[in-house]
Amino acid sequence: MAFPDKFLWGGSISAAQCEGAWDEDGKSPVQVDFGDPGTTTDRRYIHYLNADGTRGKMRQFDHLPKGAKYKIFDDIRYTNHVGIDFYHRYKEDIALLAEMGFTTFNTTVSWARIFPHGVEGGVNQAGVEFYRNVFKECRKYGMDPVITLYKYDEPVYLEETYGGWENREMIHQFVEFARVCFTEYKDLVDKWLTFNEINILLHFDVKEGKQSALTQLHNQMVAAARAVKVAHEIDKDIKVGCMIAGVCCYPYTCDPQDVLLSYKEFQNKFAYCGDTMVRGYYPSYAKRIWKENNVTLDISEEDKKDLMEGKSDFLAYSYYMSTIVTTHDDVQTMSTAGTQNNLSNPYLKASDWGWQIDPTGYEYFLHILNDRYQVPLFDVENGLGAFDKVEEDGSIHDDYRIDYLRGHIKSLMKAREEGVNIFGYTTWAPIDLVSFTTGQMDKRYGFIYVDMDDQGQGDLHRLKKDSFYWYKKVIESDGQDLD
Repeated sequence: MAFPDKFLWGGSISAAQCEGAWDEDGKSPVQVDFGDPGTTTDRRYIHYLNADGTRGKMRQFDHLPKGAKYKIFDDIRYTNHVGIDFYHRYKEDIALLAEMGFTTFNTTVSWARIFPHGVEGGVNQAGVEFYRNVFKECRKYGMDPVITLYKYDEPVYLEETYGGWENREMIHQFVEFARVCFTEYKDLVDKWLTFNEINILLHFDVKEGKQSALTQLHNQMVAAARAVKVAHEIDKDIKVGCMIAGVCCYPYTCDPQDVLLSYKEFQNKFAYCGDTMVRGYYPSYAKRIWKENNVTLDISEEDKKDLMEGKSDFLAYSYYMSTIVTTHDDVQTMSTAGTQNNLSNPYLKASDWGWQIDPTGYEYFLHILNDRYQVPLFDVENGLGAFDKVEEDGSIHDDYRIDYLRGHIKSLMKAREEGVNIFGYTTWAPIDLVSFTTGQMDKRYGFIYVDMDDQGQGDLHRLKKDSFYWYKKVIESDGQDLD
């Protein structure tokens, strides 16, 4: 199947943030299964037990100290253990998405359900059948799913056994996981994404440093390229794309130094991955990045061959906000902890978490991607996290979410009219779920409200927000009716 003739409309979720059932039907734990709820201004912590028996905690993407093991403690509430119980309620939830008119749906396949204890532990057939049933349910309603293989949720077994993505053994482990998915679901899914926001390691200060981060990222990009090759061997019509966290960065002033810094920010945090995965080789400025960070990568001739032969068929991305950078030390426009670079744009409003709302930046970003890469584009994540209030009659008036999405879809439609080659748009997220960075339920994105809060209070029943009916109208009109 080629790329669809009709534009795909839908929404995106992830296994770890929605499914719950964290230890059911053969699934093994993933890192966030040991995570607490953070706050509006602070990221979550991951908890473990040191070799000497003392408790420890670390941020996501950090590695366990030597001899430490992940550990469940009785005095912590682990929001991902239940999520929104999608594992048991997927038919109900997919029916609600179908009621909105979804023509596509994006979720992740939990690696820990397919290979709970690595390739050496064998395939967990219960996990294979769960996703087969999910995809069948999507097809029943006419949805053309675009499915993601990985969103930072490898089994902790692989970290505890191999040390994580610094070890090249992870490439083999991922490719075999991908092979099973491509083979098992080739009659249900023909559009895949390898790594969700693969550049995320470039956005956080990894405790082990840039050498570790860029080594991990190299191994992931090689793994993704090899997966593309495997998919095409299994079925030449399967399309496999990369997915990159969007970076739209402005100079704070017209000082040429600020302008140069903003472009380097785009290179450093987005194009480093986009250029490599779409073009098939590291860009020339990668040498600058390696030198500035005192990084040396072991890039074999086989790696170079894999990157070139496993180029992505399309480019997917997330876009939530724009950021600004400056070389001027006297700028005093500090924003909340949620804003990257901690600088706020005086021309823009921000969300409750300090993310700058910028639909015009989205239009600019789309043109940059289209002109730079000349491959089909797919929007995987765009949405607004906010506090929602349930009225006494059960209604939820989320005009702020409608306003956010209206502005961005309007920019998307304009970019399409101006020639941007984009084939689909999925909001993050169509149903409330556990926040990735903070582990909160109170940070809500959905058109569908899930009755659960940060303290674990609620019965998980679903309610339709005003935005549910608004997005239904958007889809019915193919993005023309945004009122």
